[in-house]
Amino acid sequence: MTADSAAPGAEPLPILLLNGPNLNTLGVRQPHVYGSTTLTQIVESAERRAAERGFGLRSAQTNHEGQLIDWIHEARGQVSGIIINPGGWTHTSVALADALLVPEVPIVEVHISNVAKRESFRHHSYVSPIAVGTITGLGVAGYDYAVQFLTEHLSGQGSRA
Repeated sequence: MTADSAAPGAEPLPILLLNGPNLNTLGVRQPHVYGSTTLTQIVESAERRAAERGFGLRSAQTNHEGQLIDWIHEARGQVSGIIINPGGWTHTSVALADALLVPEVPIVEVHISNVAKRESFRHHSYVSPIAVGTITGLGVAGYDYAVQFLTEHLSGQGSRA
């Protein structure tokens, strides 16, 4: 069931916020690139933003690709949409891209830094072609923008482009 198919007045399924490798070190890792905000602070802000819009939010972070793929598989029928910062797996993991097709929900890809302005190997994303939107280079505010976009998209208020 997706938010679009929920009964009128029914509470929508939660949004799943996933973070990949090394994002647990936000706040200390390369603050000149990623800023000083911690992942805990990002998640708390995203939870508030989702709640303001009538959605719950579940979040998880892992440094293990298989764990991330398992969580994505388990999300089928359990979430309205997924916001994901795949970290370095963005540029390397066909398996992750394939897994993101399993839940059959809208995906929003988030990157804190502008990956197009970084090393050339970061310019390709296996996730972008399957995402309804990609937010890059807007710092940690990108997570809040992703919540705003996805909740509007799921509620039929946003662009479906």
